[in-house]
Amino acid sequence: MDVQVRNVAGEAVGTMALDDRVFGIEPNLAVLHQAVVAHLANQRQGTADTKTRGEVAGGGKKPYRQKGTGRARQGSIRAPHYRGGGVVFGPHPRSYHQALPRKMRRLALRSALSDKVATGSLSVVDHFELADGRTKTMLGTLATLGLTGRTIIVLPAADGVVRQAAGNLEDVRIVLPGGLSLLDIMRADVVMFCQDAVPEVTRLLLGEPAGAPVAA
Repeated sequence: MDVQVRNVAGEAVGTMALDDRVFGIEPNLAVLHQAVVAHLANQRQGTADTKTRGEVAGGGKKPYRQKGTGRARQGSIRAPHYRGGGVVFGPHPRSYHQALPRKMRRLALRSALSDKVATGSLSVVDHFELADGRTKTMLGTLATLGLTGRTIIVLPAADGVVRQAAGNLEDVRIVLPGGLSLLDIMRADVVMFCQDAVPEVTRLLLGEPAGAPVAA
């Protein structure tokens, strides 16, 4: 499919063919769901911990004698039914990691990008360069391009000036082709690619080796 290419002034300067295998597939909702669940699970630290009755300090002495008090027999004031006692079936440190096959991760990203194209939320610029690293300059450029809300800008290579200009903007993320995040794409209102970044993203999401020609 062909998309319009603009410059930073918002003027149309041509068109670019996007690979339908990456930007034009039918989104796989099942894989998208599984990938999001795995992504969120892998962000969990798994450090929550509670103490069992064997770990709580104190309670080594029998609180009162076994018989003759008219009360239920007790062996420790650190039993779970006592205030300050151990916790039954509470959380303990564990790993929440979920492994997701590489092909499924790539399919999830292709599905998310295809959805952005289908909804008109993906745009392409020929070059994204700023005169300086001021936040005001970045905001003016985004306004000229008509980009509002949560925005992802995909650059072909690291650019310190652009990253500095976006540093104070919570809703603007600057990423490289290898740093695309599924959750960020799904949350974004618009994804903007630099023209030179599209072939590299296409190559990565198709699993082709570096230097291999990418079919249009």
